[in-house]
Amino acid sequence: MSILPLVSADWLAVRARADDLARSSRLAGAAARLTGPGPLVVHDLGSGTGAMMRWLAPRLPGPQAWVLHDADPVILSHVDARSARDGFGLPVTVRTRVEQLAELPIRAFDGASLVTASALLDVVTVEEARAIVNACVASGVPALFSLTVTGRVRLSPRDPADTELAAAFDDHQRRGVDGRRLLGPDAAGVVRRLFAASGWRVRTERTPWRLGAGDGFLIAEWLDGWIAAAVEQRPELLPDAHAYRRQRDAELASGRLRVRVQHEDVLAWPR
Repeated sequence: MSILPLVSADWLAVRARADDLARSSRLAGAAARLTGPGPLVVHDLGSGTGAMMRWLAPRLPGPQAWVLHDADPVILSHVDARSARDGFGLPVTVRTRVEQLAELPIRAFDGASLVTASALLDVVTVEEARAIVNACVASGVPALFSLTVTGRVRLSPRDPADTELAAAFDDHQRRGVDGRRLLGPDAAGVVRRLFAASGWRVRTERTPWRLGAGDGFLIAEWLDGWIAAAVEQRPELLPDAHAYRRQRDAELASGRLRVRVQHEDVLAWPR
């Protein structure tokens, strides 16, 4: 059985504003044109607490029924649909489903209007990505995947250690977990190729986090995870990482630190 790395509801709340600012409104508009008028059924994979639903629902016609899939029943218990409204301002209906992606049935999306996911593809395997693509293709359902990391990170002011830490982090993203090899920053490209090989059209857009003086708490939390993952992958980086973090903390406190974390959104649909 495959287990996705668990993510806390607290971390999803911390990143929510940056995520919403980064997502591609243009691809969301294109997805809305592909679905046509409601009623719509939308399947959201790795849904977490429902952030993608809350952002996307107002950009789609209604009425809408959402099916939220996640491997973690605890995080699904934190789903908040109260503020989710369709393009007509009406509430959406929500069902939750605890499900492993490797066990996704080939006809899982029969009757659906759209499949979505956010910050998911980089933590799946190529087999799980193939299962998602195959299920979309089998049912002829367009897919919009948001905020997949690409491995491109830029911090300002720059530091000589940035490149080494970034490379170690990317290797950590591609690591094996319980016999599963994660796609990490290769994920968007893998999914693009899988859809293209099935004869589908694909559009992509860069969707970076652009973090500055008003994002201090998120930057600090992101730095914690970024550095910790790099050091876990390459323990010999630990001594220099302490000094690096002290320098970055000083820049953060002074309001000088800027961070750009690149993502890619992917929209795929039948020809």
